[in-house]
Amino acid sequence: MSLTVEHDTPQTTTRRSPLRTRAATTTQRVRQGIATLVVPVSKAVNPFFATVSSTGWFVAITGVILLTAGLVLGWAEVIFVGATLIAAFAIAALFTIGRSRFTVSLRLNPRRVTVGERAVGEMIVTNTAKRNSLATTFELPVGDGLAVFDVPTLAPDAGSEELFAVPTEHRAVIVAGPSRSVRGDRLGLFRRAVDWTEPIELFVHPRIVRLHPTAAGLVRDLEGQITKKITNNDISFHALRDYVRGDDVRYVHWRSSARTGQLMVRQFEESRRSQLTMVHSANKRYYTSDNEFEMAVSVTASIATQVIRDATDINVVSEGMRLRTHTLQAMLDDSCRVQPVDTDESARDFARDATKRLPDPSVVVIVAGSGMDAADYRSIQRLFSGEVNVIALRVTEGGQPRVQDVAGLQVYTIGTLRDLPRIMERAQ
Repeated sequence: MSLTVEHDTPQTTTRRSPLRTRAATTTQRVRQGIATLVVPVSKAVNPFFATVSSTGWFVAITGVILLTAGLVLGWAEVIFVGATLIAAFAIAALFTIGRSRFTVSLRLNPRRVTVGERAVGEMIVTNTAKRNSLATTFELPVGDGLAVFDVPTLAPDAGSEELFAVPTEHRAVIVAGPSRSVRGDRLGLFRRAVDWTEPIELFVHPRIVRLHPTAAGLVRDLEGQITKKITNNDISFHALRDYVRGDDVRYVHWRSSARTGQLMVRQFEESRRSQLTMVHSANKRYYTSDNEFEMAVSVTASIATQVIRDATDINVVSEGMRLRTHTLQAMLDDSCRVQPVDTDESARDFARDATKRLPDPSVVVIVAGSGMDAADYRSIQRLFSGEVNVIALRVTEGGQPRVQDVAGLQVYTIGTLRDLPRIMERAQ
């Protein structure tokens, strides 16, 4: 018989002293009290600190240091300079006191222009307070520039109309706004700015040329493009064949069946809706100048404009973006956002990644600068089947329009935008 002896393990109980507990509770209450006091003070003081400029901080800190040093060392001159700086800081702060009540409207007319066309903006400031407003300075960022307006004193419900011109020398999306009122002192120690409007966009579209609707290469038909694939039902008749069980009796050709003594059915060539894909390379290494890049964007926009007007399905892709093509306006707006990119990605890799999720095209147009060689165009062409008509356009600033045959691919050189209509009529 075995005897098992069990030993009870004593449990150790940790007890906190009442003194420690009271100290922790007191510390927690002190922290909560400080937080309760600091948070409202911080919210009240932060807006004031936000109006102090770097120059203002320099003047305030320098004034305090000089005043303290003068009092300690007993230098009357240093005390005077320090007191003067602190007084200037305090007086400058008075210029930010007060609250203006305005209604500000910002308009651009028109919102969409072509490069070189005139665009005018209008800012209307109305005093909605019950008393006269002070003279106020308004700032309006316009693109990379800044327009400054000095709005005079306005009576209640009175308004001031300010006009400004928007530069449109270059294709771009120009952001105007927000319009903000600025209050501060002449020394620039304080600056209090209040935004009154949201930013609005002005689209400066690229220059385009009108193409002939029936230009070769831009498919425009009613029934779709005919392919070499044979199908049992479609629109374009191809040939007759023997009847096979399961064939639709609607396609039995009864006259031929009566003549041959056996059932004959029609075969068709498959047709599909025209689909054009434009591959626009924005890689910097393919362009020798900014003007050449801008001309390439104009070429792409001109072709896309005509295709959309012809109601043909189109997709336009560039590095980093796919242009919206559901309306002409959307396409032109997005063409304003196409910018040169600096990437080591090859032309083939870019085109493959950009088009792999798109519908199969019937026509592909490749647009690039003079830096893209024939091998790059061929590498993109090989991404598509032999049934796809590929048109390669090389934009060369000041070059002579010509055609180069590269292993069956026609590469068209465009020297000016005026060459495009003639080039597209020749494209096959």
